[in-house]
Amino acid sequence: MPFTPALQGGVLQRRYKRFLADVLLDDGREITVHCPNTGSMKGCAVPGSRVWLRLEQKAGRKLPGSWELVESQPGGLACIHSARANTVVARALALKLITPLAGYDHVRAEVRLPGGESRFDFLLSGPGECVVEVKSVTMAVGGGVGAFPDAVSLRGQKHLRELTDLADQGRRACLLFCVMHAGIEQVRPADEVDPEYGRLLRLAAARGVEIIAWSVIPRPQGLEVAGQLPVTL
Repeated sequence: MPFTPALQGGVLQRRYKRFLADVLLDDGREITVHCPNTGSMKGCAVPGSRVWLRLEQKAGRKLPGSWELVESQPGGLACIHSARANTVVARALALKLITPLAGYDHVRAEVRLPGGESRFDFLLSGPGECVVEVKSVTMAVGGGVGAFPDAVSLRGQKHLRELTDLADQGRRACLLFCVMHAGIEQVRPADEVDPEYGRLLRLAAARGVEIIAWSVIPRPQGLEVAGQLPVTL
């Protein structure tokens, strides 16, 4: 999935108010852009880090663009634009690149199930059905290990409970970790950040929810679906 328009490079000066970032561009200009990530961005928001931005001049837009990529700590290029995970997963599902989920003919996004409270990211159908919830992983903790979440996630906990309820009903349910970090080779729950999420993730797996991690390699040119990664519970 190529970036259009092409990204522009710079150096992060600071991230603040969650949604703002000051960046010194390679051409010498300092600008403020949108930060499309609500998490703590641990290891991905260190001042002085190399970053890449998507700049667009649009009528009525307050900021000139969005932050897309960062050379993270402890190393490896990461895509911090959280919504990109769903975009690339949607394309990968349509092209049947995610092999454990490739046996379905139809993909619907943002689906609310009858009687449910939450919208799930995808409903796969024909033949059968599978509910899929996607989580973007960008926090590297060293040694090629990535962890989720990077902040306490009440919403993520709620999704796990609902996926577990679906599995209890005999329905196929899947949590898909979309790993948007070139330096991550395996994924685990971030118990040190959100121990309740880790507990619920292990419970969900024990009750039949499928836990899958898939690598998406970020580059300044675009995002490339790579392959499955191990999940350690």
